[in-house]
Amino acid sequence: MRVPSFGRFRRMSAALGIFVLGMVAGAAVYNGLLAAKFDALVERLHETEEKLGEYELEIRKLTNYRKQHGIIKSVVAHIETGRGPDGSPQPLDTVTETRLKQQLRRDLAAFLGRSVYDIDSEARLARLLLDGKVYKGLKNTDYVVEIRTVLVADGTMTVWVTARPRLPG
Repeated sequence: MRVPSFGRFRRMSAALGIFVLGMVAGAAVYNGLLAAKFDALVERLHETEEKLGEYELEIRKLTNYRKQHGIIKSVVAHIETGRGPDGSPQPLDTVTETRLKQQLRRDLAAFLGRSVYDIDSEARLARLLLDGKVYKGLKNTDYVVEIRTVLVADGTMTVWVTARPRLPG
């Protein structure tokens, strides 16, 4: 029995190799696009869950305090990012920002139902309690929170804070 020469199959094996290489490259590109879309979807899910939680809490509070005027009915937290050693802003990812906002709202929930007119002493108390407080973020990263501004208008207490990663040591 004779074995055919491999020269006859050289072009076909080269074409088959290029085809397989194209399949692998296409699968890698497709997997990268799929992972990017999935990350965007997860980020959007966290933002939507945060908004849903805020809206449910707002509805519950407004239902409880609907006949009372001149009291704090809701607390809104805005997080500004801290500056790095070189002076550039260090943005937080949305999941960490959501977690920090939840922890801040939980700590500031003590002000709900309090009189708007007594906010002067309570704002000082909030600054003393929360200024420099350390919150846990994702991946065991600690964040130091500093209160910048407290504003009360129309039954809403708005708090602007600066969050920066805590240096080890």
